[in-house]
Amino acid sequence: MNSATALPRRPFGETMRADVWWLQPLLVFVGLSTFIVYSTWAAFQGKHYFVDNYVSPFYSPEIFGDSPHSWFGPKPVWWPGWLLFSPALLVLWAPAGFRLTCYYYRGAYYKAFWADPPACTVGEPRKSYWGERSFPLIMQNVHRYFLYLALFFLVVLAIDVWKALWFSNGFGIGVGTIVLAINVVLLGGYTFGCHSLRHLAGGFLDQFSKSPTCYRAYACVTCFNRRHMLWAWLSLFWVGFADLYVRLCAMGVWYDVRLL
Repeated sequence: MNSATALPRRPFGETMRADVWWLQPLLVFVGLSTFIVYSTWAAFQGKHYFVDNYVSPFYSPEIFGDSPHSWFGPKPVWWPGWLLFSPALLVLWAPAGFRLTCYYYRGAYYKAFWADPPACTVGEPRKSYWGERSFPLIMQNVHRYFLYLALFFLVVLAIDVWKALWFSNGFGIGVGTIVLAINVVLLGGYTFGCHSLRHLAGGFLDQFSKSPTCYRAYACVTCFNRRHMLWAWLSLFWVGFADLYVRLCAMGVWYDVRLL
């Protein structure tokens, strides 16, 4: 049985909508493209990702690396000499996978990058629809497992904020401390609003009356989920800015200001 579903034929871009329907997918395309280009460039640098007690969230947890934040020391001797090494390449696949398979981002980049469809009631450049039941889109179902990794990364980044409170001369708060703390708050709002987490918090139950505790947990996650799109964009922007802040401080372009 063919799983493809025939679509009503409407020329690409044809619509009766009178609004600027193309503006949102255009902004999504520009925003995601900018982040992808910058984060890819930053990940391949392998340097200027830490300064004093600050470490870029793109490189945390630093499994192997040259900074004091490295868990297991510098680049291992068994790493092939011909293969590019950057601590970020060992960890960025997890948060990238979490966002790539996110329910919100799927709808956003399907429209912006694939025109699938460009917008509601707007003609798209294809004749049939396969959904997410065949390769490669069926792999979007691993989102729930990336959620578990995202929760782990959230704990690691929270520990980085704690470390950012301790300078060479003792306790303190710098602008970088606040930047990293805001990053954790925004990433937390995005992660705690995840659709998969809402299902998990609900206890996989069809009747909440059987578990009031699970219902309260479900309602709590739903509070974040209502603004999932907002959390998604704010956290995406800020994690990039956090890397940029640490990077420019490490390069001597910016200088961190101690507030306390």
